[in-house]
Amino acid sequence: MRQLKKILIVGGGSAGWMAAALFSRLFRGLYDITLIESEAIGTVGVGEATIPAIKTFNALIGLDEADFMRRTQASFKLGIQFIDWDRIGSSYIHGFGVIGRDLEWLRCHQYWLKMRAAGRASDFAAYSINTAAALQNRFMRADPQRNGSPLGHIAHAFHFDAGLYAKYLRGLSEAAGVRRREGKIASVQLRPDDGFVQSVTMEDGAVEAADLFIDCSGFRGLIIEEAMKTGYEDWTHWLPCDRALAVPCARTEPFTPYTRATARPAGWQWRIPLQHRTGNGHVYSSRYMDEAEAERILLSNLDGEQLAEPNRIRFVAGKRRQVWNKNCVAAGLASGFLEPLESTSLHLIQSVLTRLVRLMPDGGFDPTTIAEFNRQMDFEYERIRDFVILHYKATYRDDTPFWRDCRDMAVPDTLQRKMDLFRANGRVFREDDELFTEESWIQVFLGQGVIPAGYDPLVDVTPEAEIERFLNDVETVIGKCVAVMPSHADYVARVCSAVAA
Repeated sequence: MRQLKKILIVGGGSAGWMAAALFSRLFRGLYDITLIESEAIGTVGVGEATIPAIKTFNALIGLDEADFMRRTQASFKLGIQFIDWDRIGSSYIHGFGVIGRDLEWLRCHQYWLKMRAAGRASDFAAYSINTAAALQNRFMRADPQRNGSPLGHIAHAFHFDAGLYAKYLRGLSEAAGVRRREGKIASVQLRPDDGFVQSVTMEDGAVEAADLFIDCSGFRGLIIEEAMKTGYEDWTHWLPCDRALAVPCARTEPFTPYTRATARPAGWQWRIPLQHRTGNGHVYSSRYMDEAEAERILLSNLDGEQLAEPNRIRFVAGKRRQVWNKNCVAAGLASGFLEPLESTSLHLIQSVLTRLVRLMPDGGFDPTTIAEFNRQMDFEYERIRDFVILHYKATYRDDTPFWRDCRDMAVPDTLQRKMDLFRANGRVFREDDELFTEESWIQVFLGQGVIPAGYDPLVDVTPEAEIERFLNDVETVIGKCVAVMPSHADYVARVCSAVAA
């Protein structure tokens, strides 16, 4: 075995400093780690919404949750509210965590489907602690002492300022020995015999060589694409949005513990509540709407005073044909882009980095290891892609050409199979290690109006009176649990009120 000696991270921002923080924590000085970034190059991040997996990453790098939240102006997140997606006037929440509890061998929603058809079931949100609490703007962390109660099964993520998160991780990384190199890269040198990356040359003429390169240079893909010509899979025929405008506004009440995604005529608008402000953005398709109209819609739908001029972002939905190519691994926007509808941007960075750690190469860069990494990343990206496409495909909206085209488009076979199976009798199965759980698929299917024609026939083993008592009990217990939870604002103020930015 020929050991790696040096890792060079190209680019800062969330991706670069997440890589630096994880590697410096786990590798404990085994490798020389350098990060190159330029203060003159901005980052895309304007505020981030996350999913519960971020807690695993934060734990890996040793973050204290309360301290991290104070330093990044963070709030808690129980799920995502979707408004006007199924049809104008509709609303549902994709909540994290469990839905009710199983009865015998079947999921709670199967019994709900039967009773709904009979007109004897409440709104589906009443059977999830996360969604019920979100609708009342209440929050508390899961209490491990109450494992038998819904209060022991609350699942949460965060909203936080991406710039402050990168700054926080930078401090941890540099304290752990990561060397930061300020400046812009002028050129990339590939080895002529095999095309591996040999070094980068800075604008001041300095040369930085390494064994392993982590490309965190954003959409540009300075190494993975510009130098190595890896190629890109374009998914805009399924995900037509290709532009975004982002702008902060003043924080307003209520202080919601969820992200909001509101469908617009040619895309959707996000709302991310932080402690010091609210992040907003409008993701849209330039084929169906011009920038002036997109900006008008965004700015006319802010909750509070506009705090800056909009940041304008262009993107192409898709991924690199190889996230790992020879001795270069792309992370963040350099590896691909899926619009942040389900808050997966930081998760995909985390996924690249943790998979790389599990499949860490030696200096020989075994091709079968690289192929397995790429197979796993392809699967990850494609299943998240399918989940995002579902929000556009499963709609009854026909008020604009954008929504009519989304409703009528053909979708990937992997998604079509899931849709067909659920439409038949409410069944959905999580495949391998795909990110989204069965609970996630169930909530979005039902929220988007995909109501099964039937239900699992084994539901009929249980008498209707017993099913009705079961569902009523789940709803009552969750209601009582939510009633004892503090408001999100009070909880944040008590346990993680932010320090000055």
